[in-house]
Amino acid sequence: MSRVGLDGQVVVVTGAARGLGELMARKLSARGARLALVGLEADELKRVAARLHGDAEWWHADVTDHEVMTRVAAEVKERFGKVDTVVANAGVATGGAFAGSDPVAWRRVIEVNLIGSAVTARAFLPALTASRGYLLQIASLAAISSMPLMTAYCASKSGVEAFAHGLRAEVGHQGVRVGVAYLSWTDTDMVRGVDQHAVLAELRRRLPWPIGRTYPIGPTTDRLVAGIERRAAHVYGQPWVRAMQPLRGAVPGLVARASRREMRSFAPKLAELGPDPGRLVGAGGEADEAARGTTA
Repeated sequence: MSRVGLDGQVVVVTGAARGLGELMARKLSARGARLALVGLEADELKRVAARLHGDAEWWHADVTDHEVMTRVAAEVKERFGKVDTVVANAGVATGGAFAGSDPVAWRRVIEVNLIGSAVTARAFLPALTASRGYLLQIASLAAISSMPLMTAYCASKSGVEAFAHGLRAEVGHQGVRVGVAYLSWTDTDMVRGVDQHAVLAELRRRLPWPIGRTYPIGPTTDRLVAGIERRAAHVYGQPWVRAMQPLRGAVPGLVARASRREMRSFAPKLAELGPDPGRLVGAGGEADEAARGTTA
C-alpha cells in the first residue's frame, strides 16, 4: 500500500496529554505533521504542544460532549485550514467483577471509549470528507478477545471496532478512509493502573505468552504512525495480534472455559476486596474524574 507523506498534514489526536496519544503526536510532528491536540488535561496538553517540532495547538475538551467537540472541529479547521487525519485515541478503563461494579464508572468507560469516539468522528467528518482524509480508531485486542473483570472496557472496544467498520462502509465512496488499530497490553498509565487491581494483575500474570506480556510503547506507536501513513484499514500495535483475527470465532469459548477455573480461584480475593469503589484507572482516569468533579 502506498504511503501518504505526513509533511504539512493536519492530524488531530484525542487523548493527547500523555501515553500513546502524546507519543503519537511527537512522532507525527517529527515527520512534519501539524498537530491539533485534544484532551482533558490543559497543562499537560500545553506541555506536549510546546515540545513538538512544528506547528501545534491544543484544545481542552471532553470527547463525549457533542457541542464542545463540534466547536473544537470548527476551530481546528479555522486554525489550520484543513484536517487530514483524526486519531480517536481518548479512552479510560476500570477493572473488577461486573456484579460488584460501580454503575457510574462502568457507564463512563462506555461513554468515553465508544460514545466519545462517535462524537469525535461526527464532529470531524465534514472536514475529513472535504480533504478525503483518514480516521484511525484506536481499539484493542479486547475487541477480538474479551477477558473477565474488564467487561466495560471490552464492550467499549468491541463497540468502536464495529462502529469503525460500519463508518468505513458508509464513507468510503466519498474518499474517506477509516482504520482500526488493535493493541495488546502496552506500557501506558492505563495498563499500569489496571495492574494496581490485585486480582486483575494476578489474572494478567496467568495469561499465556504472548498475550500476557506488556509491550513497550515506542515500537507500538511506530506501527500506528506507519498505519497512518498507509491509511490502513487495520493496524496492529504488535505483529502477532494480526494472527488472532482468523481465530476470533473460537476465542470466546476458549476464554470462557479457561476462566472458569481461574475465576473460581479468585472468588475469595474478589470477596475480600469488597465493592468496586468506582474509580477509573491510571492518570487519564483520574483526569476524567477530576473534570467531572467526582474525585474523592
